[in-house]
Amino acid sequence: MKITSFNPLIVSNNAPSVVALFKSLGFERRHLITGLDDKDITAIRMKNESGFYVDIAQADVEKDLTLIRMNVDNFDEAYEYLISQGFRNSRGEGTVDTPTNRSAMMISPSGFAFDLCQHIKEK
Repeated sequence: MKITSFNPLIVSNNAPSVVALFKSLGFERRHLITGLDDKDITAIRMKNESGFYVDIAQADVEKDLTLIRMNVDNFDEAYEYLISQGFRNSRGEGTVDTPTNRSAMMISPSGFAFDLCQHIKEK
């Protein structure tokens, strides 16, 4: 398993204000995905001129969540490794699958969380 990117992910019920904050810090929107997991979830990827990324997701959450997005080249291998280290999938065994991404929120025994992702390249 190879980690291909590693950056913060902020999940908020007020993503526009979070996006505005990061814009004021010099980040620009790189892309936007809507309707994730067949729900009203929108994900925004931002990058600054130094090459740092932050992902911001608009979702129905009680309070903001901060996770670490860990993109890997082999989802199944990374998933099994995290399970062996005591992580649990917040959805039981479920994953979020789109034509370009597979992901799961993996919570560590101490409480921090990864948004484990594999980008699926279009054929």
